[in-house]
Amino acid sequence: MDIAHLIDMDGVLVRGGLPIEGSIDFVRALVEDSRAFQVFTNNSKYTPEDHAHRLSEMGFPLEPRHIYTSALATARFVSTQIPNASAYVIGDHGLTSALQAAGCRITAFSPDYVVLGDATSYHYEEIAAGSYLISAGARFVATNSDATAPTEKGLHPACGSVAALIAEATGMKPYFIGKPNSFMTRCALEKLGVDAGQTVLVGDRMDTDVLAGLEAGLRSVLVLTGVTSSADLPRFSFKPDLIVARLADLAGHEWV
Repeated sequence: MDIAHLIDMDGVLVRGGLPIEGSIDFVRALVEDSRAFQVFTNNSKYTPEDHAHRLSEMGFPLEPRHIYTSALATARFVSTQIPNASAYVIGDHGLTSALQAAGCRITAFSPDYVVLGDATSYHYEEIAAGSYLISAGARFVATNSDATAPTEKGLHPACGSVAALIAEATGMKPYFIGKPNSFMTRCALEKLGVDAGQTVLVGDRMDTDVLAGLEAGLRSVLVLTGVTSSADLPRFSFKPDLIVARLADLAGHEWV
């Protein structure tokens, strides 16, 4: 069976600014064999162009068309809910750019939405402003619920952690668009033109990647190079279809 791949980025392809051993060769084989795949990431900091450039500088043979981010899914969600919506953004260029491309107006004055994403550096003033706007009636959405992100120095607080701070301050929980929300998964499958039954989702997190595969009807593979370790597995009530030490170990696996 010709299997398509949705492959998480952080903790699977790279850790921090370094490629994980064997991941470049795995992606190169997909490209050379003209296999359907997407780098399927909750990381909303960068545009697909920025992600592709950063990864290609490391040696990955990737183009922007190979990248699907939670920022793109969030922009699609917002624009389908309220066409030409206005939004106050807490996050980096990748999120702002995706929202603007979807027809959203970025503003701090009575926005329809406060949209939270990943950021290299969060600023207290922006978090406070977003909290005020949510308390005043703005809808609260966030690109993903990941509390941490793996880096070469260890785990770094991410979008989910800041979302929890704002939720505690306002009493309003956000609607998370990224994995494990099947909305993002359906968007990526539509872009690839494949069905869930012929696709495998590869990730390093049980609570987002593997759960996303389970809830959308995809096969799932857990790699042990990121957030979830073997010791964590017994506490989950679900399991992946396959566990591998690293992405490269998936090469040659036959799905039936």
